[in-house]
Amino acid sequence: MPNLHFDHWPKISKSLKLPETSLYENLKVSAARYPDQSAIYYYGNTISYKELDEEVNALAGFLQQKLGVTKGERVLLFMQNSPQFVIGFYAISRADAIVVPINPMLTAEELSFYIKDCGINSALVGQELYDKVEPLIGTTPLINVVVAAYSDYKGVEFKGILPPEVEAARKVFEQPGHFHWKEAISAQYEPRAHTTQADDLVVLPYTSGTTGMPKGCMHTNRTVQANTIGAYHWSSSTTSAVHLTTLPLFHVTGMVHSMHMPIYSGSTMVLMTRWNREAAVELIQSQGCTHWVAIATMIVDFLANPKLKQEDIATLTSISGGGAALPEAVGEKLYKLTGLRFVEGYGLSETIAQTHFNPPDRPKMQCLGIPSFDVDARIIEPSTGKELGAGEIGEIVMNGPQVMVGYYNRR
Repeated sequence: MPNLHFDHWPKISKSLKLPETSLYENLKVSAARYPDQSAIYYYGNTISYKELDEEVNALAGFLQQKLGVTKGERVLLFMQNSPQFVIGFYAISRADAIVVPINPMLTAEELSFYIKDCGINSALVGQELYDKVEPLIGTTPLINVVVAAYSDYKGVEFKGILPPEVEAARKVFEQPGHFHWKEAISAQYEPRAHTTQADDLVVLPYTSGTTGMPKGCMHTNRTVQANTIGAYHWSSSTTSAVHLTTLPLFHVTGMVHSMHMPIYSGSTMVLMTRWNREAAVELIQSQGCTHWVAIATMIVDFLANPKLKQEDIATLTSISGGGAALPEAVGEKLYKLTGLRFVEGYGLSETIAQTHFNPPDRPKMQCLGIPSFDVDARIIEPSTGKELGAGEIGEIVMNGPQVMVGYYNRR
């Protein structure tokens, strides 16, 4: 494996030994170590690690005992950032099933493809998205729907900016095969023993479909752990870190850096259901956020806020992200305001987020960075496969522990 990038490697190990445990067991360990630590802050409400693990187990039991979810079954997770998304993801994993997280912006027709492709029988759905799901019950394999109201988890006395989806009261669904989230949790079904192994599938994030039909990327607990633990060490997260969670959690970058990694480290997630720059400032200031993973468009909008003051965001110690490169002028403006350089990275759905990232102590603007832990990355001439040298233009090929094991249901 080429090692020229080691010249720029921060003063940490160059290789990682990955655990033989499941993703759910990260939560189990954090709940045992830090039961009273705040796992989630959501618009005035705090959920401890003990409470989070209890709700995950209750929902896992409901999935297994009431809905008949079995090991390896695909379960749809169709909602916006919320405590229910986090609980739902880890409950599906706790139930030894496979999470299928889908973009809430999709239409009913688009959603139909994913349900059929995965043969999905059961779904966890935000109530604001139910109208997209309803016509698919009976016309696709979908049978059971657990409907979540985000307002069930917001703080009663919260006076800040609330998205309409979080303000909306819980709706009533009485059709067969429909279940209210709170009723599913309060039923307190006992889950069966957790038998998932490191190489069992845990999540199927779909590609965007820009070069053809979307494809489900088969990720095991091991491939997700590779980037979860890699992100933990690279970002210098601690139990006292507070992560502003603005990226959508259905997407691999938000999923790994703003959910799995904080849970692994036993730190706090400050969840935003919808992006709002004024709300972001309020939350950074009131909750003392230290880490923020974002995309360039969020940073541009955030810095365009005429009310933004340096002291409002003084607690931030790390700002990073991926997607499109951050314009250099915006990066300089961010640095002057915060004293922090934006740390860019690069990755794919097929690699469950990062394969490359910039050294946090010396990031380079508009650069995808250096290969991550144990990643072999090269530039080749695509028509011949010839490996190219420095300064030559070609395509990136890579191999590493975070690479998916294949595309679901594709030959």
